[in-house]
Amino acid sequence: MFDVVTTTFQYGDNTVEIETGEIARQATAAVKVDMDGTVVFVTVVGQKDNGEERDFFPLTVNYQEKVYSAGRIPGSFFKREGRPSESETLVARLIDRPIRPLFPAGFQNEVQVIITVMSLNPEVGTDIPSMLGTSAALAASGLPFNGPMGAAQVGYIDGEYILNPSKTQLEASSLDLMVAGTENAVLMVESEAKELPEDVMLGAVAFGHEQSLVAIEAIKEFAAEVDATPWDWTAPEKDTSLEAKVAEACETALTEAFQTADKMERYAKVDLALQAAMDAIRPEGSEDDDATPSKAAIKDAFKNLEKKIVRSRIIAGEPRIDGRDSTTVRPIDIRLGVLPRT
Repeated sequence: MFDVVTTTFQYGDNTVEIETGEIARQATAAVKVDMDGTVVFVTVVGQKDNGEERDFFPLTVNYQEKVYSAGRIPGSFFKREGRPSESETLVARLIDRPIRPLFPAGFQNEVQVIITVMSLNPEVGTDIPSMLGTSAALAASGLPFNGPMGAAQVGYIDGEYILNPSKTQLEASSLDLMVAGTENAVLMVESEAKELPEDVMLGAVAFGHEQSLVAIEAIKEFAAEVDATPWDWTAPEKDTSLEAKVAEACETALTEAFQTADKMERYAKVDLALQAAMDAIRPEGSEDDDATPSKAAIKDAFKNLEKKIVRSRIIAGEPRIDGRDSTTVRPIDIRLGVLPRT
Protein backbone atom coordinates (compact mmCIF):
# COMPACT_ATOMS: atom_id res chain seq x y z
CA MET A 1 0.00 0.00 0.00
CA PHE A 2 2.79 2.41 0.92
CA ASP A 3 6.21 2.76 -0.62
CA VAL A 4 8.11 2.14 2.62
CA VAL A 5 11.91 2.36 2.72
CA THR A 6 13.74 0.85 5.70
CA THR A 7 17.42 0.71 6.61
CA THR A 8 18.76 -1.21 9.61
CA PHE A 9 22.29 -1.12 10.98
CA GLN A 10 24.21 -2.05 14.11
CA TYR A 11 25.51 0.92 16.05
CA GLY A 12 27.67 -0.24 18.92
CA ASP A 13 25.45 -2.39 21.14
CA ASN A 14 22.29 -0.88 19.65
CA THR A 15 20.29 -1.78 16.56
CA VAL A 16 19.00 1.24 14.66
CA GLU A 17 16.14 1.10 12.17
CA ILE A 18 15.32 4.08 9.94
CA GLU A 19 12.01 4.06 8.08
CA THR A 20 10.07 6.42 5.83
CA GLY A 21 7.08 6.32 3.49
CA GLU A 22 4.18 5.40 5.77
CA ILE A 23 3.57 8.35 8.13
CA ALA A 24 3.31 12.10 7.36
CA ARG A 25 3.70 11.64 3.61
CA GLN A 26 2.75 15.28 2.91
CA ALA A 27 5.86 16.53 4.70
CA THR A 28 8.96 17.26 2.64
CA ALA A 29 10.51 14.28 4.47
CA ALA A 30 9.41 12.19 7.43
CA VAL A 31 11.52 9.55 9.17
CA LYS A 32 10.89 7.18 12.07
CA VAL A 33 13.96 5.98 13.98
CA ASP A 34 13.84 3.00 16.34
CA MET A 35 16.93 2.51 18.51
CA ASP A 36 16.31 -0.53 20.70
CA GLY A 37 12.82 0.56 21.67
CA THR A 38 13.38 4.31 21.83
CA VAL A 39 11.39 5.60 18.86
CA VAL A 40 11.49 9.16 17.55
CA PHE A 41 9.64 10.63 14.60
CA VAL A 42 11.23 13.45 12.59
CA THR A 43 9.48 15.62 10.02
CA VAL A 44 11.16 18.16 7.76
CA VAL A 45 9.16 20.77 5.88
CA GLY A 46 10.86 23.24 3.56
CA GLN A 47 9.33 26.25 1.83
CA LYS A 48 10.13 26.02 -1.87
CA ASP A 49 9.08 29.57 -2.64
CA ASN A 50 11.22 31.92 -0.57
CA GLY A 51 8.61 34.65 -0.96
CA GLU A 52 10.50 37.45 0.77
CA GLU A 53 13.98 38.91 0.98
CA ARG A 54 15.85 37.95 4.15
CA ASP A 55 19.36 38.36 5.46
CA PHE A 56 19.26 35.16 7.55
CA PHE A 57 18.37 31.47 7.30
CA PRO A 58 15.03 30.79 9.08
CA LEU A 59 15.68 27.28 10.39
CA THR A 60 13.47 26.07 13.25
CA VAL A 61 14.24 22.92 15.23
CA ASN A 62 11.67 21.74 17.77
CA TYR A 63 12.19 18.68 19.93
CA GLN A 64 9.23 17.50 21.97
CA GLU A 65 8.75 14.66 24.42
CA LYS A 66 5.29 13.21 24.95
CA VAL A 67 4.40 11.48 28.20
CA TYR A 68 2.60 8.74 26.26
CA SER A 69 6.04 7.63 25.04
CA ALA A 70 6.66 6.33 28.57
CA GLY A 71 3.20 4.75 28.79
CA ARG A 72 1.55 7.53 30.78
CA ILE A 73 -1.23 10.06 30.24
CA PRO A 74 -1.33 13.53 31.86
CA GLY A 75 -3.84 13.57 34.69
CA SER A 76 -4.64 15.17 38.04
CA PHE A 77 -4.55 18.99 37.86
CA PHE A 78 -2.52 19.22 34.61
CA LYS A 79 -4.34 17.27 31.91
CA ARG A 80 -2.31 18.50 28.94
CA GLU A 81 1.31 18.53 27.88
CA GLY A 82 3.12 21.54 29.30
CA ARG A 83 5.59 23.93 27.71
CA PRO A 84 8.97 22.56 26.56
CA SER A 85 11.20 21.60 29.45
CA GLU A 86 14.78 22.77 29.81
CA SER A 87 16.09 19.40 28.59
CA GLU A 88 13.85 19.56 25.49
CA THR A 89 15.21 23.01 24.64
CA LEU A 90 18.79 21.80 25.10
CA VAL A 91 18.26 18.78 22.83
CA ALA A 92 16.75 21.05 20.16
CA ARG A 93 19.87 23.23 20.34
CA LEU A 94 22.05 20.12 20.24
CA ILE A 95 20.45 19.21 16.91
CA ASP A 96 20.37 22.74 15.50
CA ARG A 97 24.06 23.47 16.00
CA PRO A 98 25.54 20.78 13.70
CA ILE A 99 22.90 20.91 10.93
CA ARG A 100 22.73 24.70 10.47
CA PRO A 101 26.21 25.09 8.89
CA LEU A 102 25.47 22.20 6.49
CA PHE A 103 23.00 24.34 4.54
CA PRO A 104 24.74 26.34 1.80
CA ALA A 105 25.44 30.04 2.19
CA GLY A 106 22.68 32.09 0.61
CA PHE A 107 19.93 29.52 1.24
CA GLN A 108 17.18 31.51 2.99
CA ASN A 109 14.08 29.37 2.47
CA GLU A 110 12.23 28.58 5.68
CA VAL A 111 12.87 25.07 7.02
CA GLN A 112 11.17 23.43 10.00
CA VAL A 113 12.44 20.29 11.72
CA ILE A 114 10.19 18.73 14.36
CA ILE A 115 11.32 15.74 16.41
CA THR A 116 8.73 13.90 18.50
CA VAL A 117 9.57 11.15 21.00
CA MET A 118 6.99 8.40 20.41
CA SER A 119 8.29 5.58 22.61
CA LEU A 120 10.97 5.44 25.26
CA ASN A 121 13.30 2.72 26.42
CA PRO A 122 14.58 4.12 29.74
CA GLU A 123 18.05 2.67 29.05
CA VAL A 124 18.39 4.32 25.60
CA GLY A 125 18.51 8.10 25.44
CA THR A 126 16.66 10.11 22.80
CA ASP A 127 19.53 12.42 21.81
CA ILE A 128 21.31 10.13 19.34
CA PRO A 129 18.22 8.72 17.56
CA SER A 130 16.88 12.29 17.28
CA MET A 131 20.09 13.54 15.67
CA LEU A 132 20.34 10.54 13.34
CA GLY A 133 16.67 10.90 12.39
CA THR A 134 17.13 14.59 11.62
CA SER A 135 20.16 13.79 9.47
CA ALA A 136 18.29 11.03 7.61
CA ALA A 137 15.21 13.19 7.03
CA LEU A 138 17.25 16.09 5.66
CA ALA A 139 19.36 13.77 3.50
CA ALA A 140 16.18 12.24 2.03
CA SER A 141 14.30 15.52 1.59
CA GLY A 142 15.89 16.89 -1.57
CA LEU A 143 16.81 20.09 0.28
CA PRO A 144 20.27 21.55 -0.44
CA PHE A 145 21.79 19.90 2.61
CA ASN A 146 25.51 19.12 2.63
CA GLY A 147 25.17 16.03 4.81
CA PRO A 148 24.50 13.50 6.00
CA MET A 149 25.56 14.07 9.58
CA GLY A 150 26.50 11.38 12.06
CA ALA A 151 26.25 11.60 15.84
CA ALA A 152 27.62 9.55 18.72
CA GLN A 153 27.59 9.61 22.50
CA VAL A 154 30.82 8.52 24.20
CA GLY A 155 31.33 7.27 27.75
CA TYR A 156 34.57 6.34 29.52
CA ILE A 157 34.64 3.43 31.98
CA ASP A 158 37.74 1.68 33.36
CA GLY A 159 39.99 3.25 30.75
CA GLU A 160 37.82 2.27 27.77
CA TYR A 161 35.56 4.33 25.53
CA ILE A 162 31.93 3.23 25.36
CA LEU A 163 29.82 4.03 22.29
CA ASN A 164 26.29 5.24 23.09
CA PRO A 165 26.34 4.12 26.74
CA SER A 166 23.09 3.11 28.41
CA LYS A 167 21.64 5.08 31.30
CA THR A 168 23.09 2.53 33.73
CA GLN A 169 26.54 2.76 32.12
CA LEU A 170 26.46 6.56 32.27
CA GLU A 171 26.11 6.40 36.05
CA ALA A 172 29.52 4.67 36.21
CA SER A 173 31.11 6.73 33.41
CA SER A 174 33.55 9.56 34.06
CA LEU A 175 32.63 11.09 30.70
CA ASP A 176 29.45 12.00 28.84
CA LEU A 177 30.39 13.41 25.45
CA MET A 178 28.30 14.15 22.37
CA VAL A 179 29.99 14.53 19.01
CA ALA A 180 28.39 15.25 15.64
CA GLY A 181 29.88 15.78 12.22
CA THR A 182 30.14 14.78 8.60
CA GLU A 183 32.46 12.10 7.29
CA ASN A 184 35.16 14.75 6.81
CA ALA A 185 34.93 16.93 9.90
CA VAL A 186 33.61 17.32 13.44
CA LEU A 187 30.92 19.99 13.67
CA MET A 188 29.87 19.94 17.31
CA VAL A 189 31.18 18.63 20.62
CA GLU A 190 29.46 18.88 23.98
CA SER A 191 30.76 17.10 27.04
CA GLU A 192 30.68 16.68 30.78
CA ALA A 193 33.67 15.02 32.41
CA LYS A 194 35.24 14.35 35.79
CA GLU A 195 38.62 16.04 35.40
CA LEU A 196 39.91 13.81 32.61
CA PRO A 197 43.25 14.63 30.92
CA GLU A 198 43.31 16.37 27.58
CA ASP A 199 44.49 13.33 25.63
CA VAL A 200 41.52 11.28 26.89
CA MET A 201 39.10 14.04 25.86
CA LEU A 202 40.64 14.37 22.40
CA GLY A 203 40.63 10.60 22.04
CA ALA A 204 36.93 10.54 22.90
CA VAL A 205 36.17 13.05 20.14
CA ALA A 206 38.16 11.03 17.61
CA PHE A 207 36.52 7.78 18.79
CA GLY A 208 33.02 9.22 18.52
CA HIS A 209 33.64 10.68 15.07
CA GLU A 210 35.15 7.44 13.78
CA GLN A 211 32.22 5.39 15.09
CA SER A 212 29.68 7.81 13.63
CA LEU A 213 30.91 6.97 10.11
CA VAL A 214 28.84 3.77 10.38
CA ALA A 215 25.68 5.84 10.78
CA ILE A 216 26.70 8.22 7.99
CA GLU A 217 27.12 5.35 5.52
CA ALA A 218 23.77 3.86 6.53
CA ILE A 219 22.02 7.22 6.05
CA LYS A 220 23.67 7.60 2.65
CA GLU A 221 22.27 4.22 1.59
CA PHE A 222 18.88 5.18 2.99
CA ALA A 223 18.80 8.50 1.09
CA ALA A 224 19.92 6.79 -2.13
CA GLU A 225 17.06 4.30 -1.85
CA VAL A 226 14.52 7.05 -1.15
CA ASP A 227 15.92 8.93 -4.17
CA ALA A 228 14.17 12.26 -3.54
CA THR A 229 14.24 14.83 -6.33
CA PRO A 230 16.78 17.55 -5.46
CA TRP A 231 15.42 21.05 -5.19
CA ASP A 232 16.07 23.31 -8.14
CA TRP A 233 18.06 25.85 -6.16
CA THR A 234 21.32 27.57 -6.99
CA ALA A 235 23.36 29.77 -4.70
CA PRO A 236 23.14 33.47 -5.54
CA GLU A 237 26.24 34.81 -7.21
CA LYS A 238 28.42 37.09 -5.14
CA ASP A 239 28.45 40.68 -6.27
CA THR A 240 32.22 41.08 -6.40
CA SER A 241 31.96 44.58 -7.83
CA LEU A 242 29.90 45.71 -4.83
CA GLU A 243 32.36 44.12 -2.39
CA ALA A 244 35.19 45.97 -4.16
CA LYS A 245 33.30 49.26 -3.86
CA VAL A 246 32.64 48.71 -0.16
CA ALA A 247 36.31 47.85 0.45
CA GLU A 248 37.41 50.94 -1.45
CA ALA A 249 35.06 53.14 0.55
CA CYS A 250 35.79 51.96 4.08
CA GLU A 251 38.43 49.21 4.40
CA THR A 252 41.07 51.57 5.81
CA ALA A 253 38.66 53.06 8.37
CA LEU A 254 37.35 49.61 9.32
CA THR A 255 40.85 48.22 9.80
CA GLU A 256 41.65 51.15 12.08
CA ALA A 257 38.41 50.55 13.99
CA PHE A 258 39.41 46.97 14.75
CA GLN A 259 42.64 48.21 16.28
CA THR A 260 40.73 50.27 18.87
CA ALA A 261 40.65 48.60 22.28
CA ASP A 262 37.76 50.56 23.81
CA LYS A 263 34.55 48.79 22.83
CA MET A 264 32.22 51.78 22.58
CA GLU A 265 34.78 53.82 20.66
CA ARG A 266 35.31 50.86 18.31
CA TYR A 267 31.57 50.49 17.72
CA ALA A 268 31.32 54.18 16.86
CA LYS A 269 34.16 53.88 14.33
CA VAL A 270 32.56 50.80 12.75
CA ASP A 271 29.27 52.69 12.39
CA LEU A 272 31.11 55.58 10.73
CA ALA A 273 32.81 53.16 8.33
CA LEU A 274 29.44 51.65 7.38
CA GLN A 275 27.95 55.10 6.87
CA ALA A 276 30.89 56.03 4.65
CA ALA A 277 30.22 52.98 2.48
CA MET A 278 26.51 53.84 2.30
CA ASP A 279 27.22 57.47 1.34
CA ALA A 280 29.71 56.42 -1.34
CA ILE A 281 27.61 53.68 -2.95
CA ARG A 282 24.06 54.75 -2.19
CA PRO A 283 23.87 58.53 -1.71
CA GLU A 284 20.91 59.97 0.14
CA GLY A 285 17.84 60.15 -2.08
CA SER A 286 18.84 57.18 -4.25
CA GLU A 287 15.95 55.14 -5.63
CA ASP A 288 15.68 51.37 -5.58
CA ASP A 289 16.49 50.10 -9.04
CA ASP A 290 18.71 47.53 -10.70
CA ALA A 291 21.63 49.97 -10.89
CA THR A 292 21.62 50.91 -7.19
CA PRO A 293 22.51 48.25 -4.60
CA SER A 294 20.06 47.89 -1.73
CA LYS A 295 20.97 48.79 1.84
CA ALA A 296 20.76 45.10 2.76
CA ALA A 297 23.25 44.19 0.00
CA ILE A 298 25.69 46.89 1.13
CA LYS A 299 25.41 45.74 4.77
CA ASP A 300 26.02 42.15 3.70
CA ALA A 301 29.16 43.14 1.80
CA PHE A 302 30.25 45.22 4.81
CA LYS A 303 29.84 42.21 7.12
CA ASN A 304 31.95 40.11 4.77
CA LEU A 305 34.65 42.78 4.87
CA GLU A 306 34.53 42.81 8.69
CA LYS A 307 34.95 39.03 8.74
CA LYS A 308 37.84 39.22 6.29
CA ILE A 309 39.71 41.84 8.34
CA VAL A 310 39.26 40.05 11.69
CA ARG A 311 40.13 36.65 10.21
CA SER A 312 43.26 37.95 8.48
CA ARG A 313 44.47 39.48 11.75
CA ILE A 314 44.01 36.16 13.57
CA ILE A 315 45.81 34.19 10.86
CA ALA A 316 48.66 36.70 10.85
CA GLY A 317 49.10 36.20 14.61
CA GLU A 318 48.34 39.80 15.46
CA PRO A 319 47.06 40.69 18.96
CA ARG A 320 43.36 40.57 19.70
CA ILE A 321 41.29 43.73 19.53
CA ASP A 322 41.82 44.41 23.26
CA GLY A 323 45.59 43.92 22.95
CA ARG A 324 45.81 40.36 24.35
CA ASP A 325 47.83 37.70 22.57
CA SER A 326 46.48 34.19 21.89
CA THR A 327 47.66 32.84 25.27
CA THR A 328 46.42 35.59 27.59
CA VAL A 329 43.12 35.23 29.41
CA ARG A 330 40.91 38.26 29.87
CA PRO A 331 41.20 39.72 33.41
CA ILE A 332 38.42 38.46 35.68
CA ASP A 333 37.28 40.29 38.82
CA ILE A 334 35.27 38.54 41.54
CA ARG A 335 33.46 40.25 44.43
CA LEU A 336 31.63 38.62 47.32
CA GLY A 337 28.85 39.98 49.52
CA VAL A 338 27.73 42.63 47.04
CA LEU A 339 24.04 42.17 47.86
CA PRO A 340 22.96 41.83 51.50
CA ARG A 341 20.28 39.15 51.20
CA THR A 342 21.14 37.09 48.14
